[in-house]
Amino acid sequence: MYMCMNYEIVKEVIRLVEQFDTGISTGSYPKDVNGFKRWIYDNEKQKALPADEPLWEGKAHGRSPESVISTLLVHMNRYAKTYSRAAIHNSDFTTQEDFIYLINLRAFGAMTKMDLIKKNIQDKPTGMQIIGRLIKKGWVAQTNSETDKRSKVISITQAGLESLDRQMDKIRQATTIVTGNLLYAEKMELIRLLGKLNDFHHPIFSQHMESSDLLNKATYSLSKNQQT
Repeated sequence: MYMCMNYEIVKEVIRLVEQFDTGISTGSYPKDVNGFKRWIYDNEKQKALPADEPLWEGKAHGRSPESVISTLLVHMNRYAKTYSRAAIHNSDFTTQEDFIYLINLRAFGAMTKMDLIKKNIQDKPTGMQIIGRLIKKGWVAQTNSETDKRSKVISITQAGLESLDRQMDKIRQATTIVTGNLLYAEKMELIRLLGKLNDFHHPIFSQHMESSDLLNKATYSLSKNQQT
């Protein structure tokens, strides 16, 4: 069956290909079909964003959005830590990591020491120090792993559960304060965006790269991620 072709659509596609090929993509996309599709998708998504970009300190002098995001994430981490310290004030907890480790054990069950340390995105010496402190307080117990005799499996004890429960109201209060005046829909969008960032950074962090190699390898990962 003969079908009439819509030449206006063909012309529009050719025009877009010409724009893409002449550098409008600013070099951020691979020069292939996948790059072309991603470029179109990002352009259309950008059009759906509010026309008025937010203002930020230094914007008029060329400060990049990446710089602002990085700074705000650092600030939010400091705010969260401050509220966490307030939540354990005058309690038996030494640091916020103490109750975070216990919360993970209660939520996910017994696990090896290294699994718990990895779940909390910490280096081994720091993690072992926290676990040792929890063992000394009697809040976690360790047993030999049934699958790997070289590993120790740790679990939360009744004393650990009771200590956690005594502090949970203040811990929940602190986490609520951290999200501030965000609406529910904004919280859901923030979870999505932070999850996307975490999915990018976690595999890089898990490789335990030397500081001398980290930036170059992370930049390569970013470039590779943009091409897929």
